Amino acid sequence: MSVPAEGGRASAGPRVVAVGETMALMRTSTIGSLAHLPSVDISLGGAESNLAIGLRRLGVPSAWVSRVGDDPLGTHVAREIRAEGVEVHCTVDPERPTGLMIKSRPSGTTTRVDYYRAGSAASALTPGDIPAGLIEQAEILHLSGITPLLSKTAHATNVAAVQRAVAAGVQVSLDVNYRSRLGTRERLGELLGEILEHVDVVFGGPEELSILAPAVMESDHRALLHALEADGRQVVVKLGADGGAALAGGTIHEAPGHRVDVVDTVGAGDAFVAGYLSAQLDGLDVPAQLARANACGALACTTPGDWEGAPRLRDLDALLSGGAADPVSR
Repeated sequence: MSVPAEGGRASAGPRVVAVGETMALMRTSTIGSLAHLPSVDISLGGAESNLAIGLRRLGVPSAWVSRVGDDPLGTHVAREIRAEGVEVHCTVDPERPTGLMIKSRPSGTTTRVDYYRAGSAASALTPGDIPAGLIEQAEILHLSGITPLLSKTAHATNVAAVQRAVAAGVQVSLDVNYRSRLGTRERLGELLGEILEHVDVVFGGPEELSILAPAVMESDHRALLHALEADGRQVVVKLGADGGAALAGGTIHEAPGHRVDVVDTVGAGDAFVAGYLSAQLDGLDVPAQLARANACGALACTTPGDWEGAPRLRDLDALLSGGAADPVSR
């Protein structure tokens, strides 16, 4: 069944619809091997819901579409995303469990993520899980390269969603977001190749964009941008601490990153994409879109968790203005 957002849909509806799996997340609060730590905290994580939450915090109405199991973890996932103001459309699957990932810090400089998502509820995503009219009323459909590797039906859901978006004149955004444990680079390249011609904005790190342009060396991010250039398409490369670059209208724009005290980099790429898309929807030009994206990605690194550090517009002011915020809130 579909679980609507608490309080019903806003009259204007979501401007961005994101489709994909969100898993329950168990994470350690201290450094050390899972073999020895006595406890974990429970949260959630998923590229598409991270994006939807990031957009909502930046003032953009968003919706998330997925499946969860008929279990406490599924209830937790849907409730937490809804609590962030995201419109939730989530089929509850009585046969399959909610996916689970466990994140730990074996040392002070390393993070380990283990996935338990085989046979999960979201792996059974079908085109019918996306409500009629939801994509059609939006401005952007956002997908990732994670979903098509989950299953044949999940891939079919991505394809069908794109077809609906194209028919309705809705922009399609794609974050490659490659997960090596789900499949090979070659397989992902084949699957994403089925929708790439319809993608209006494509995001990825150099190593991810090279999946879509295998003839280009991933060390040359400018060549990658040009290799994926198409009429009307923006291509955006995420360069981590070095910032980002975007190709739009035949011109490459580059913006430096920000130096911050890094606590957790997981989810920073999703915050970057949320910043870019929100700035685009706000009518800003490409350099300003990159500036907001870099600021969002940097601030997301300063807080533990996949989405908890996604900033609000007021959080960006000091970073973008070059000022230093008082570390003590009085």
